[in-house]
Amino acid sequence: MSEPPARLFATPAGVRLGPVEIVPDGGARNFVLQIGAGRFHGFVVRRGQDVRGYVDRCPHAGLPLAQTLDAYLTGDGALIACSWHGALFDWDDGHCVGGPCPGATLTPWPVAVEAGWLQTA
Repeated sequence: MSEPPARLFATPAGVRLGPVEIVPDGGARNFVLQIGAGRFHGFVVRRGQDVRGYVDRCPHAGLPLAQTLDAYLTGDGALIACSWHGALFDWDDGHCVGGPCPGATLTPWPVAVEAGWLQTA
């Protein structure tokens, strides 16, 4: 039986993910990138041209945050939410603002918008 791909926690800069509109304004989107023999799991949140990326791993339990694809935000879109244990994170910096991991922070995933394209930074 073959080994599962190694889990990666960073990506090289300059990888085009798609037009910025691939992430809905006020929403979030999951990305899985195959890099060599490993896989990176991350997500991007967007407000207009302002984007933030995070590694898809809750600092509380080490699980991906969303149980449903792309469902990373609270109902009002104000916070990032872990659907497993209810941890809440600030949209701008990934700091835990509620739930079981006070003081913890999501791992940033550098992304940027360049000429209308979302890409790793």
